[in-house]
Amino acid sequence: MASKLLLLVVFVFDLIAFGLAVAAEQRRSTAEIADGPGYTYCKYDKDISTGLGAGSFLFLLASQILIMVASRCLCCGKAMRPSGARAWAIVLFITCWVFFFIAEVCLLAGSVRNAYHTKYRSSLGNPPSCQTLRKGVFGAGAAFIVLTGIISELYYVSFSRANDGQAPYSRDTGVRMGNL
Repeated sequence: MASKLLLLVVFVFDLIAFGLAVAAEQRRSTAEIADGPGYTYCKYDKDISTGLGAGSFLFLLASQILIMVASRCLCCGKAMRPSGARAWAIVLFITCWVFFFIAEVCLLAGSVRNAYHTKYRSSLGNPPSCQTLRKGVFGAGAAFIVLTGIISELYYVSFSRANDGQAPYSRDTGVRMGNL
């Protein structure tokens, strides 16, 4: 029951992170060249996508922390019993961290670059370049949020299966004491 609740909370966090990343992609800053007295400058619109990207970053981070605390990050806690579920848990653990890292880098870099481009730039003579965040940075983060969510849930299920029950003791368990 507790594991189903955990998976539901993680799914909701991933869904919120995905929604925020998609909203950040749609609300990226845009710029236009504006004229002032004797100079030109870039006029950027509101900077809402930086906050949306940072929020998505934090929800994905919370989701990953919940999964890793519940599974004791695969390495802490009791040993898993040898099975196919253990092999899948290890593979999915590594894949989950790779996808998580890529998603977090996309979201963080997109938020930082979007915030950087909202500053005014003036130029004497030549019009400024008015750079904005490339299209698709938050979208790539959103795609990797989906992949991270799927893989992390599969990882937790495989981890739970590998931890169910006791490991069979089919071998000799140690040195036997003889009759004294």
